[in-house]
Amino acid sequence: MFSTISYLFSLLVLLVVSLGASAQPVSCTDGLSLLREGDLLFCVSADDNNITRVTQGLHGARIDHVGIVHFRSDSLLVLEAVHQGVVLTPIDSFLKRRDSLVFASRLRDTTSVHRSVARALRYLGCPYDFFFMPDDSAMYCSELVQKNYLDAQGNPIFPPIPMSFHDESGVITPYWRDYYGRHGLAVPEGTPGSNPGQLSRSSLLEIVFDFRLPVIAE
Repeated sequence: MFSTISYLFSLLVLLVVSLGASAQPVSCTDGLSLLREGDLLFCVSADDNNITRVTQGLHGARIDHVGIVHFRSDSLLVLEAVHQGVVLTPIDSFLKRRDSLVFASRLRDTTSVHRSVARALRYLGCPYDFFFMPDDSAMYCSELVQKNYLDAQGNPIFPPIPMSFHDESGVITPYWRDYYGRHGLAVPEGTPGSNPGQLSRSSLLEIVFDFRLPVIAE
């Protein structure tokens, strides 16, 4: 059923959660079976980048991307906003893109998860939001989660936060000043939004497991 995925997972070395949770080690096969609809997959960069320098992940992890687990027929997919737009990516392809740590988190209250994923799926084909603006038709990775994960009353499970483009000293980094300046835009510092690191720190989530990926030859 999951032959390609199972083969990939046979190459993975599952660890005790190194980000501070008290999860127990699980086997490779069990790791796959633990995933549920709507789980969030957080990607940790091996090195600092222009996102991780201005955001903070769980326990200081360099989290720069998040995707949504989605099951369709006999396929395990990841709904995500990448530079090509909002797409459904096979789990093996998603994992092969990463050379460091990926961990799965789940809402403690999963009552509205299926409806939330259904809302997020409506954005398939939308362009990527390269400018991280909250009120346009484009979408960036954590925005896809933040705007579509709603509780039973229709309220955001993850309220928007002021966007951060500044370093630890509170100064907007030269990269982001130049990035927006090239397009004649002001840095949207403080504009309501989200980032994957902030989502990973939510007390509404619990870590299911994590796994470190070896370098996989194409």
